[in-house]
Amino acid sequence: MNAYSTRGRAPLVSIADAIAAGLAPDGGLYMPETWPSLSLAQFDGADTLADIATRFLAPFFAGGALESALPRICSDAFAIEPPLVDFGKRGDFLLELFHGPTAAFKDYGAAFLAGCLAALPHGDKPLTIVVATSGDTGAAVAAAFDGRPGFRVAILYPDGRVSPRQAHQLGCFGDNICALRVGGSFDDCQRLAKTLLADAAYRAEVPLGSANSISLGRLLPQAAYYAHTALRHWRTTGRTLNFLVPTGNLGNALACLLAKRMGLPIGELVLASNANTVLPDFFAGGDYAPQPSIATLANAMDVGAPSNFERLQYLYPDAAELRATLRAEAVSDAQIRAAIVRVRDERGHVICPHTACAAEVLGRLRTRGEQGDWAAVATAHPAKFPEVVEPLLGEVIVPPPALAAMLQRPSRAQALGNDVALLKECLRNG
Repeated sequence: MNAYSTRGRAPLVSIADAIAAGLAPDGGLYMPETWPSLSLAQFDGADTLADIATRFLAPFFAGGALESALPRICSDAFAIEPPLVDFGKRGDFLLELFHGPTAAFKDYGAAFLAGCLAALPHGDKPLTIVVATSGDTGAAVAAAFDGRPGFRVAILYPDGRVSPRQAHQLGCFGDNICALRVGGSFDDCQRLAKTLLADAAYRAEVPLGSANSISLGRLLPQAAYYAHTALRHWRTTGRTLNFLVPTGNLGNALACLLAKRMGLPIGELVLASNANTVLPDFFAGGDYAPQPSIATLANAMDVGAPSNFERLQYLYPDAAELRATLRAEAVSDAQIRAAIVRVRDERGHVICPHTACAAEVLGRLRTRGEQGDWAAVATAHPAKFPEVVEPLLGEVIVPPPALAAMLQRPSRAQALGNDVALLKECLRNG
């Protein structure tokens, strides 16, 4: 299978080459040439996340450079089963995606991407992975590439706009990981990364790759864990599962939609945004109008120009059809605080601010009479946000062991001006 650019001005490339490149040379995002239609029978005998992911992803890699390595890559990246747990009320569930090494859902996609890139040949120069992060992506990518020969990682994050524990994670890795705190917003970091990746002359000098959700190597594996969750729920109950996905840059939500398009038993998909309302405004009937992002308690979702909206528009060029496919609702900081307390008191769960957005929207849907089984997606462990969660609940949130170990390491980050020329020079000097 090949991949094409959403902007249509770049040649077709293999899926492996698209993963290696990250961004298409015309500035577009790579998409598979076709979307396979899968039957549930194709998953007979597969139960674990790794096994289901291997079968789900196999059509994309058949005949390509990564086909033989795919089972091993999936075995490594999907070793941790994400539990779908009761969320305190009948028909309500919580999909816990935060049990990986950095306590965030990004661990799955980052580990898969690292496995793919490590299995592909590259030149004598190290491949520099450039990643913009609003909080969780950077640490997951750093953990996946930490100590891997032939790779460097440059993490761009908005200075002062990630949680203290997220910032510590970003800077606590080995010598092949460089954390760069940028004076600006996540959108500025994303612009720097995209500008650099689109510079062919610079890439000839400094080989680059991407680990943001613009990369197919991140998007495809995220679809696999939705396939796994929906399939197991179907087998247990005979019912489709609807999802509420906390949404910033749209990669995780798009992955869920793609799993549904490929035939998995997924029902409705609702996006839960924070006070950055670009997506809720669009799905309510307004124009798509990116805005400067504003800082919120759910900082990893502080995105004013979601990259993956370009993929959505390519899949659904008719805005009316797109609006009929997805829904989106905004959640304010005050509503996040209230949801964290209410979920602990009424549902018996302690959740992070991002998960609180999904929980708040789930409550609204039930109040309006929505039926069926719904899973709110828990994207990060609440211990990553003690300055938000602990004062609200009046209790200490104990970090999981892997996160606790990271917090004991020394952490360092380099200040970087909001200028692509400065970033180029920084990476040249390595």
